[in-house]
Amino acid sequence: MIRKLSILFAGALLGATAMTSLVGPHTGVANAAGSDTYRQLAIFGDVFERVRAQYVDVPDDQKLIETAINGMLTSLDPHSSYMNAKETADMRTETRGEFGGLGIEVTMENELVKVISPFDGTPADKAGVLAGDLIAEINGEQVKGLTLAEAVEKMKGEIGSSVDLTIIRTGATQPVRLSIERAEIKVPSVRHTVENDVGYIKLLRFNEQTTSGMEEAIADIKTKIPEDKLKGFVLDLRRNPGGLLDEAVSVSDAFLQNGEIVSTRGRNAEETRRYNARTGDDIDGKPLVVLVNGGSASASEIVAGALQDQRRATVVGSRSFGKGSVQTIIPLGANGALRLTTALYYTPAGTSIQGRGIKPDIEVEQPLPEEIKAQMGLKADEDVKLGESSLRGHIQGVEEGDEGSGSLDYVPPEAKDDLQMQYALDLLRGVKTNAAFPPKQDSASIAN
Repeated sequence: MIRKLSILFAGALLGATAMTSLVGPHTGVANAAGSDTYRQLAIFGDVFERVRAQYVDVPDDQKLIETAINGMLTSLDPHSSYMNAKETADMRTETRGEFGGLGIEVTMENELVKVISPFDGTPADKAGVLAGDLIAEINGEQVKGLTLAEAVEKMKGEIGSSVDLTIIRTGATQPVRLSIERAEIKVPSVRHTVENDVGYIKLLRFNEQTTSGMEEAIADIKTKIPEDKLKGFVLDLRRNPGGLLDEAVSVSDAFLQNGEIVSTRGRNAEETRRYNARTGDDIDGKPLVVLVNGGSASASEIVAGALQDQRRATVVGSRSFGKGSVQTIIPLGANGALRLTTALYYTPAGTSIQGRGIKPDIEVEQPLPEEIKAQMGLKADEDVKLGESSLRGHIQGVEEGDEGSGSLDYVPPEAKDDLQMQYALDLLRGVKTNAAFPPKQDSASIAN
């Protein structure tokens, strides 16, 4: 498959993202700062010394500096941040697909920790934590005033110990209080089943094991369904928050014979990078349906966008999250790393997903059950929409419209209740027909 790049995924620590390769601390020539900038820096130095000398308690110098740096970075967009040495080490651990804690993907919104998605089968998922929940207190301590990294650190701890969360849930009349036992989080990146004559592959996230795990799944499905009986495959990217960019590229490449997969474009034209597929289709041209919803973000959107634009798959479900920015991890030696948004990624057709998301070829809404709506205090005609466009301070996408990005990310636990999954199976079996399936390979195709 595509060669590996040195790319990291921040996992639960920093939210859904695809990141480019590690680079050194000096990757280009910065614009020379003007005299006004130096005067402002002098003011910062003066304030720092005043706080150190006159604050009522003796402050922690390192904490002051880290907070100041993070304040600068979080003012740029929700996905840029500073990581100290411990946080950087934690991120590297999570890249391998294993970490300790509750098992939730989070970001920061309105000074509270917002749950992007709980990982399937983890303590948070079993305890009833939902996407969109806002964590207001951790063990009785207010989250306001904490950085995202500090809040996440407080949710970590020894395996078997418990953490108490106070959650603000959309529509709920009072806070939801949960006590969750910590566990070692080993989230498999791939799950698969055989649905009679259809192969079903669910990608939970994009870590170092995703492509190899998917290839093993495909091989196993082929041994269980004879080639002449195999109707096709369902690739489920719902509630997949993203991960490694190189894994998104190699997963896409597994189904494409040629053509562009994704491009990343930074401030300067010379920073544009294009990733192309190589010859070879792991499923031998069999029909493919890709499932997405509001929990499909970043690397998931790269895969869905590539397979959609290249007319290789039909995308079914609801509009994806719309996380189309790329973060570069810049090592700072023993002092940690800078996680900085440096580019936006584009589908083969040149479409920016930022704040827009992937619009399915066939839209199939999956409604929330009435009992969950009642628990959340929602009216019968209300739903929860999750998307990048709703995050405060997000980068405005060049194709972002009033509709914004994202949608509900609910997936029923029982396959019989999963309308999106059942629609995909019906398409592959010919029970349902739609002009978008199979996708037409015509002059509009992006392959080259």
